Amino acid sequence: MKTDKTIRKHLHDIALNAPQSAGVYLWKDENGKILYVGKAKNLKNRLSSYFSGKKDIKTRILISHSTSIEYIVVSTEYEAFVLENTLIKQHSPKYNINLKDDKSYPALRITNEEYPRIFKTRRIVQDGSRYFGPFPNSGALDTFIEYLYRRYPLRYCKKFRKRNSPCMYYHIGRCKAPCCDKIDKKSYIDSIDEICHFLDGNPQETIEILKKEMEICAKNREYEKAARIRDGIIAIEELHAVTTVNDFDPDARDYIGVASEGTLVSFVVLKMRGGRLVMKDLYRTHSVDDDEDLLSQFFSAFYENSESIPAKIIVPHSHGLENVKKWLRETYGVNPDFIVVNSLENEKISSENTDNNYALSIQQSADSTKYVATSIMAQHNAKEDISRRVRERGDFPAMKELQKFVGMEHLPVRIEGFDIAHLQGKYPVASLISFYNGNPDKKNYRYFKLRTTDGKVDDFASMREVAARRYTRLLNEGEELPDLILVDGGIGQVNAVAGVLESLDLNIPLIGLAEKNEEIYFPGNSTPAVLPRRSDALRLLQRVRDETHRFATKQQQKLRNLDVLDKNLEKNPHNYTIKNTSKNKAQNLVADSDND
Repeated sequence: MKTDKTIRKHLHDIALNAPQSAGVYLWKDENGKILYVGKAKNLKNRLSSYFSGKKDIKTRILISHSTSIEYIVVSTEYEAFVLENTLIKQHSPKYNINLKDDKSYPALRITNEEYPRIFKTRRIVQDGSRYFGPFPNSGALDTFIEYLYRRYPLRYCKKFRKRNSPCMYYHIGRCKAPCCDKIDKKSYIDSIDEICHFLDGNPQETIEILKKEMEICAKNREYEKAARIRDGIIAIEELHAVTTVNDFDPDARDYIGVASEGTLVSFVVLKMRGGRLVMKDLYRTHSVDDDEDLLSQFFSAFYENSESIPAKIIVPHSHGLENVKKWLRETYGVNPDFIVVNSLENEKISSENTDNNYALSIQQSADSTKYVATSIMAQHNAKEDISRRVRERGDFPAMKELQKFVGMEHLPVRIEGFDIAHLQGKYPVASLISFYNGNPDKKNYRYFKLRTTDGKVDDFASMREVAARRYTRLLNEGEELPDLILVDGGIGQVNAVAGVLESLDLNIPLIGLAEKNEEIYFPGNSTPAVLPRRSDALRLLQRVRDETHRFATKQQQKLRNLDVLDKNLEKNPHNYTIKNTSKNKAQNLVADSDND
């Protein structure tokens, strides 16, 4: 049985390993009941703050009653803000503030009338009206609506009816009086379409047009008009924050995200109901099946009755959906729309009943792009859970398989990986990354500014240099040696490092991973070995290789940027202080690398 101390440590570990991105977090008790919902610009920083310093009594009680923390990763702080509001109202957590008015964020409504009206609302009516938002900044929305009424001939009256004479707004130039036929319907609708373009189109394009108008007004000394346009620009910038957690689509939708790492598989289901994201469901399993087959198997286990199946299901690929569609129809008598969203395709899957054979057709969907952002969010959360599971288990299955594959006496607890980055021979940098228990150990990352190959493209010489510098230093200082060395490359790179290890009389297992066909090379053997694609060991090697490449590229980019900055500053002798600062940064970069 877990003690309070063990549970607190588990919660603290979750906080320390949370992603450094925006999101919403949920504290839960042992029964899975949500106790508290919070938002964060940086999930790791926010959750870690619960375990540092002296906390008030409410926070201490919350931690003492919680056994788990879950989080939903979103794209922006704005989305976290909106999602937090939705989840608090959906679940009424015990430790959240209970607001009496239960208001939602306001939206902008364009009515479905002959001469549409525009106004702010918190109530969504499905009568054909168009809605934009929601907008947490109610003041910005008020400013924007006021700007629209000053710019366009929109009617003010709540109920439209024909009149013999126009009202006051017509006489002061604020309305074109459609009620008195002072403006034709086409001109009025053209204005509405332009407003919709402001809200639905490219905001930057709109802002550029308005800036030019503002400049013209300023030149003509029409300062009041220029100020109104300026306020409109500010309001548009405020209103165009993108959100994937609230929309006004009344159809129930499930967004399915799936990610795998070796035999680990995680599914995330984001449930949109009534135009709001109301829940994230997470399902974990193990499987040796191919990635393409995982999704179709998930449906038969997840959907257990017709009531649980929404009108639309958004998935990351279309593999196996023909059978899923047929199974749902024959088992539950339902026929949901499947919308496929990924980086390569936006497809809408629809079915037709032809002589009792359910034929599927895949066609381009013009409106499928509106599902992309939330679909990406589902995939992101699935990948984040896989990373969390790998951290929790320490990736021991991968290390065991790798131990057997390489023929090692001990588990490869400490793996060091090397990669070389340069730009046509310039700014050569080598990266050294370290994995401990199958996970990145970033405090032991190093980089080397190469000394012997500047201006030359020679990856073999670069590998020899960095291996010699690294392991000569470890030997001289009596530091711990790695259990396994992985180089990014083929037999040439492997043999280069093997020669260094032999000269230093080190017997450290060494392999290379060539990216093209994921072939594995051993010293002195030009015939590569290949691991199964779903192998845990291969996935671990890929993670190490990809991290070496990322870190090397990052450091090489830093050197290049500093060099470009120095050259630009040398042309301007007045920037002496800035120039010296830049050179100091470059010198520090070299100095740090020289220590390795």
